[in-house]
Amino acid sequence: MSLDIIKLLPDSVANQIAAGEVIQRPASAVKELMENALDAGATHIDLVVKGAGKTLITVVDNGCGMSETDARLCFERHATSKIAKAEDLFAIRTMGFRGEALASIAAIAQVELKTRRKEDEIGTCIINEGSVVKEQLPAPVAVGTTITVKNLFFNVPARRNFLKSNSAEMRHIVEEFMRVTLMNPEVAFTLNSDGKELYHLYAGNLKQRIMGLFGNAYDSRLLPVHQETGKVRIDGFIVKAEFARKSRGEQYFFVNRRFIKHPYLHHAVEDAFMEMIPKDSFPGYFLNFEMDPAELDINIHPTKTEVNFLDVKLVYAILHAVVRKAIGQHNLSPLIDFETTETPEIDFGEVVKASHPIVQPNVPFDASYNPFGNKPLQPNPTFRHDFSQEKPSSQGDWRILYGDRTDYSENHDVNSDSVGQKCNAQFIQLNASYIITAMKSGILVIDQQLAHQRVLFERFLSQMENRTVHTQQELFPQHLSLNINDASLLKEMMPDLENLGFQLEMANATTFVINGTPADLAGLDAVGLLEKMLESYKQNRGDLQLERKLNLACTMAAQLAVKPQTNLTDVEMQNIVDQLFACEVTDTAPDGRKIFFIVSVDEMKTRFS
Repeated sequence: MSLDIIKLLPDSVANQIAAGEVIQRPASAVKELMENALDAGATHIDLVVKGAGKTLITVVDNGCGMSETDARLCFERHATSKIAKAEDLFAIRTMGFRGEALASIAAIAQVELKTRRKEDEIGTCIINEGSVVKEQLPAPVAVGTTITVKNLFFNVPARRNFLKSNSAEMRHIVEEFMRVTLMNPEVAFTLNSDGKELYHLYAGNLKQRIMGLFGNAYDSRLLPVHQETGKVRIDGFIVKAEFARKSRGEQYFFVNRRFIKHPYLHHAVEDAFMEMIPKDSFPGYFLNFEMDPAELDINIHPTKTEVNFLDVKLVYAILHAVVRKAIGQHNLSPLIDFETTETPEIDFGEVVKASHPIVQPNVPFDASYNPFGNKPLQPNPTFRHDFSQEKPSSQGDWRILYGDRTDYSENHDVNSDSVGQKCNAQFIQLNASYIITAMKSGILVIDQQLAHQRVLFERFLSQMENRTVHTQQELFPQHLSLNINDASLLKEMMPDLENLGFQLEMANATTFVINGTPADLAGLDAVGLLEKMLESYKQNRGDLQLERKLNLACTMAAQLAVKPQTNLTDVEMQNIVDQLFACEVTDTAPDGRKIFFIVSVDEMKTRFS
C-alpha cells in the first residue's frame, strides 16, 4: 500500500522560501524598510548599516507609527494596510502592498521593532527572531517607527555564504538608497555606514536632490522635461548631450515614483539622442511617469522593478517626443539672435555686375598617378597602436604553415579588386576588418579586432603579474568624477590599474586625479578610457563572472584593440598575425569568440564542382 507523499510545509520553511524571493541580499531589506517608512508618511528617514548590512540595518522614521495590535500583526505573511480586495491591485499608489516585506525579513533575521503613534502615550517594542516573537513589551519611544535588522540570513547559512564582499554589497545598498530618495525630494534622508555618514540629503526639489546625490556639477548639466497628456505625465531631467558618459550610471525611470527597469523605454531616450552623442556613450536621465495605476501592472516581479504598460507604444512615442523637445528647446541655442540682429540688404544683381567674369578653375593633376600602385599605404592616424615597434615572439613561428607558394601579386590583377580591399604578397585586408592570407591547406581568415584583443589581453596579464610596465607622467593631471558606487568600484581596481601603468589618486570620495598613464598609450583620453573600462568591467563581472585581473585585462584589451573598419598597413597586418600566433592561446578571443577560420582547398574544390 502506497503512502501519501505530498505534505504541507511548516510555516518556518514556507516563510524562508518566501523570504528568498523578496529578500535576496541586504539591499533588498533596505529597499523594503525605506519604502514602508515612506508609506507611513515620514518626512525624515535615517538609514544606518554595519558590515554592508550583513551585521546591522536600522531604519528610523518619523511617520505615523503603529498601534500595539498592528505592530504584532505586521510580521504575519500577507498582512497589509494598503489593499483589501483583488481590485485594489490595479489602483495602487503606495510603495509596498503585498504584506510580505516584514514577514520575509523576520524569517531570516533577528528583528527589533519600536513604534508609537502620535495619539499614544507609550509605544511598543517587539523582538522577532526567525518568524518567532520572542518578546513584546511597552516602550517609551519617539513618534514613528524604528526597525533594526541584525544578522541577516543567520538561520540560512547557505544563503549568507553566497553574499558578495562588503564593498560589493554596499554598492547595492547605495543604489537602492538612490532609487528610493530620488523621487522623494520632499523627504530628508541620511545614510550612515560603519559610523561614517555617506549622504545627508535635505528636503527640497528634484534638481536639488540630484545634486545632493551626484554632485553640484549637475546644476549646469540638467535639462528639464515636462509633458502632460491624457494618458501620462512625464517630469524630470535629462543630462545634456555633451555630458554623456562612457559608462551607464545616471539612468533612472520611475512610474508613480517607483523605480523601474524598461529597456524598450530606454531605447526611446537613446534614439532621441541619436547623432548627438558618440555611439560608445550613454545618455543620463531622471524621469518619472505619473499615470493611472489601472494603465499598468506592477505585480509581475517580487522586486517590483518590472512593469507592464497597457499601451507601451504610446508611452514610447510620448517619451521620445518630449526628450527631443527638451533637447531642442534648452540644449541647442542659436549663436546669433535673429530677432535683434539686423540682416544687411544685399543687391545680388550689383554683386554679379561688379564681379570679374566667371572662369573655370584649372586644377593641375598627375595623369600618370595610379592609386593602386606599389606606393606604401600610410598608417591610419586614428589607429593608436604602433605595430611597427612590436617584434613577434620567437616561439612557434607560424610562417611554417605557408610552405612554398606562388607570390599572390604575380597571379592577380590588383586593379580588379573591390574598393576596401588591399593586397600584397602575403595579406589581403577585406572590408577593413578581416586579414586574409593563403596557407598550405587553404585560406586563413582572421578577425583583426579579436586577434588584437587576444594579443593585448595576454600582454596586460603579463604586465600585471610581472609589473614590467612604464608610466608616462601627466603634465596636467586630469580629474575623473564618478558616482559613489562607480568610485568604490574604481578604488577596488586601483592596484591592478597601477600595475598596468596608471597612476591614480583619490581627491575625495568620488573624484580621482589621473597623474600618469601607460607609457605606450601616451596621448590617449585617459578619462574616457577609464570610464569605458569601468563600464566594461561591470558588464564582465556580471555576465562572465571573471576574476578581477582577468576581467581588467579583458576590459582594457577590448577598449584598446583595433576596431573593425580600420585600414591597416602591410606592416600592421604582419605584426598582428605574428603576435597572435606567438600567444599562448591563438584560436579564441578573451570572451571566447573564434578569432580565425580556415577555408580548406578540399572545401573550395567541393564548392566549384
